[in-house]
Amino acid sequence: MARKRRADAEAALPKRRVWNIAVYIRLSREDACCPDESESVANQRKIIEAHIAGLHDGDEYRIVDEYVDDGISGTTDDGRGGFQRMLSDIRRGRVNCVIVKDLARSFRNYSDQGYYLDDWFPRHNVRFISLSHQPLDSYREPQGMRSIAVPIQGVLNENHCAETSEKVRQVFDMKRQNGEHIGSFAAYGYLKDPCDKNALVIDGEAAAVVRDIFRMFLDGMSKNAIVRDLNSRGILSPSAYKRRRLGLKYQNPRVDPARPSLWCAMSVTSILKNRMYCGDMVQGRYRMKSYKVHIQETVPEDEWYIVEHTHEAIIDRDTFEKAQRLLKRNTRTGPGQNRLYLFSGFLKCADCGRAMTRSRVGNVVYYYCRTYKDQSKAACTKHTIRHDRLEAAVLCAIRQQIYLAGDCAKIIEQIDRTPLAKSRPGKPADAVGQKERELARITRYRQAIYQDWKDGEISHSDYRHMKEDYDRQSHELKRLLETLRSEQERPESGADAEFPFPASFRRLQNIDRLTRDLLIELVDHIEIHEKGRIRIVFRFADGLRPV
Repeated sequence: MARKRRADAEAALPKRRVWNIAVYIRLSREDACCPDESESVANQRKIIEAHIAGLHDGDEYRIVDEYVDDGISGTTDDGRGGFQRMLSDIRRGRVNCVIVKDLARSFRNYSDQGYYLDDWFPRHNVRFISLSHQPLDSYREPQGMRSIAVPIQGVLNENHCAETSEKVRQVFDMKRQNGEHIGSFAAYGYLKDPCDKNALVIDGEAAAVVRDIFRMFLDGMSKNAIVRDLNSRGILSPSAYKRRRLGLKYQNPRVDPARPSLWCAMSVTSILKNRMYCGDMVQGRYRMKSYKVHIQETVPEDEWYIVEHTHEAIIDRDTFEKAQRLLKRNTRTGPGQNRLYLFSGFLKCADCGRAMTRSRVGNVVYYYCRTYKDQSKAACTKHTIRHDRLEAAVLCAIRQQIYLAGDCAKIIEQIDRTPLAKSRPGKPADAVGQKERELARITRYRQAIYQDWKDGEISHSDYRHMKEDYDRQSHELKRLLETLRSEQERPESGADAEFPFPASFRRLQNIDRLTRDLLIELVDHIEIHEKGRIRIVFRFADGLRPV
């Protein structure tokens, strides 16, 4: 009987439970600069461990593992490896208790909080404990989980995330406007200045590769041929170079890390199109859809942040512009060929406007209208012309332009000697002074509206719109001032400087053969008419003014 009473008494006692604890800690990017030390990883750990040590309720508490997401945004699960690993351990039955410092450490947003607290954790029999701001314990105080304060705290946390994201974006936008580099990694060919993380300096080794790419491209090599050349020489691709040579934790999101990192046509094209190599800071080409939707989208070019002359150039502007003109052309190489054909991208049918196609008959190369050859003989005619005759005709036409340029030079010299050239109305100095005063006025207005916003006289939305308008005006004035100052620096009689066409041709006197570099510099396109007639459209509308 006594034995039965003892057994009944033991049965009446609450069962001793074993809690296998997951300690979850997250430090966001914003927390990294927060003066509150309690937000640090180390201090979150101390707070949680102190709480566990103070639990004397008869249950057994075992810390299974610590799951840390250091420097990870709370608004996305992407990259929250610690959080995802914790969920995996819960599914496996390894964890049945989660402890966090506060709700803001745990969930992306209000809806996410509701899903895990009301559905996912209970379904997996997980006890959830939050220590600060809104203390919760789903096992000891289950009624607290139903308190209206819990969703309210979730809304407050989400609102804080939105406000923080907006503040960070504003700071970044201001830095972009000032030409400060804010990216985690410098463009290939540059390094972050060790004395100023927002400035760039040239990386000699990578910069030499960038120059080689531009040189090979302008020499007539196709992008695929450039890729083969770089890979055959064992030159590291930009992503591999940053990881292996510079020791950076860099990963191109478009490249599979499991595969060998080699050069490709896309990486060559990206370098050829990048204005950074001219010394201009180009930022804001991509953005996230929102602080909650972490999907990257492309930004229209007119919304980019471009500030000129912020760092040392790797490629001079003339070389860069030549490359851009060539990139816009429809260029092809033959099978197994590394170099572009001489006229690739320059020939158009005079009637249908389509590019001409190249064909070899024996030892003779011809060009045909692509519409006639590939689509419909009723839509257009052959417009055929032999390569050797076309080359000779174009070279002859350029030589004629060079001859005419010599006559233009004589006329320009006469203009320079006349007093009329020195009495042009609207001197640049006057215009510069006027625009400088306008810029100073816009700057004062921009400073004034900031103070109005801080004083509560205008809303943040009004401030942002007014600031954007003043920034746009300021940017336009700065560009105009740059143009006017360059004009001011020119000699007053600088007719040759105003009309670069003769100068461009005089540099090319005594040419004896036609090259792609010559075509890129002087020719916009060549129209092929019937019966072998051609029309060369130069990059200048007439003998004086550029197109």
